[in-house]
Amino acid sequence: MKPILYILTALSLIACGSDSDSFTLEGSAAGFEDGTLVYVYRVGGDNRPEIADTLTINQGAFNGTFPKTEEISVNYLTIDGAQANIIYFPENEDLKATVYKDSIATSFVSGSKQNDAYTVFAKQMKEFNEQKASNVQRFQQARREQDNMLVSQIQQENIALVAEEATVKKSFIVENGNSLFSAMLLAEMVNRKEVTAPMANTYIGSFSPKVASTKVVEELKTTLASLKKADIGAAAPNFTAPTPDGEMLSLSDALGKYTIVDFWASWCRPCRVENPNVVRVYEKYHDKGLNIISVSLDKNGQKERWIKAIEDDNMDWYHVSNLKFWQDPIAREYNVRSIPATFLLDENGNIIDKNLRGRALEAKIASLMGGQ
Repeated sequence: MKPILYILTALSLIACGSDSDSFTLEGSAAGFEDGTLVYVYRVGGDNRPEIADTLTINQGAFNGTFPKTEEISVNYLTIDGAQANIIYFPENEDLKATVYKDSIATSFVSGSKQNDAYTVFAKQMKEFNEQKASNVQRFQQARREQDNMLVSQIQQENIALVAEEATVKKSFIVENGNSLFSAMLLAEMVNRKEVTAPMANTYIGSFSPKVASTKVVEELKTTLASLKKADIGAAAPNFTAPTPDGEMLSLSDALGKYTIVDFWASWCRPCRVENPNVVRVYEKYHDKGLNIISVSLDKNGQKERWIKAIEDDNMDWYHVSNLKFWQDPIAREYNVRSIPATFLLDENGNIIDKNLRGRALEAKIASLMGGQ
């Protein structure tokens, strides 16, 4: 969903208004050379951007006329040579774009209820980003000065800030159920695990029929269904894949009293850092019934690198890989979007916990297996 990556990071505004079978977009763009091109992009319900028009700046202004339509979309302007986009919502109303040459990110389009709501939202997101950037600098300085109390304080502040940001996003979604942007925002929050699957389904239920019928929402529903299949309390999806020796191994054949399904890759540094913790837990509890099956997301042509990493990290348990990188069908079945990722199963293959690492993983296994 590449369009959402820049749509969600751009901070701009929008508008509407008109009375014939068309509406206008007029823009002020002081400081740009005559002949500078303005590309108008449209992102419809299929979440694919397409150029709707190309306008030209002359004497610090540009304008365009567009047919009214009942189709919903999120549009954005790209100025030739600029690095940022200006988001707006075409609501069949005349629009006014204000473009700042030295600050494209703060440029905006004004004119309607939906655009005004996004203006407020965009300003809030900008403030959150500035606060988080400031916290990163403060945190790094506190670490350099070994001020552990301040480090802890900044961490707590950031947790509260992230929670507040998520609340603002959720409020926008609830209050703008007729906006395609709300669906895009919700999809991004699901991908970032900022909202639970049940809550996401509730939000989808509040969308207008037009938004609910878009491809964006259809894909989101598919993702949520996949999340449900690999959620705590669900039966872990069974799978079969090649071992390093080329034989086929199924999850059902690797089950123990408790089993960890571990997604990793030889190229994944956080995975390699975590591996010693997993090895320690395995060596401590394997004799009591703990099994592990690791699913590697290594790439095609990197089988030897995968095998060497297994040996180097002393991962003496079950291993499989389709060598298909992020296209691995097992990872997709488990909705794995980042690694390392772990799923803890009981003897019946039901998921009882997931994404435990380090001491948290060991503590969980210890509580299940009884004793240290």
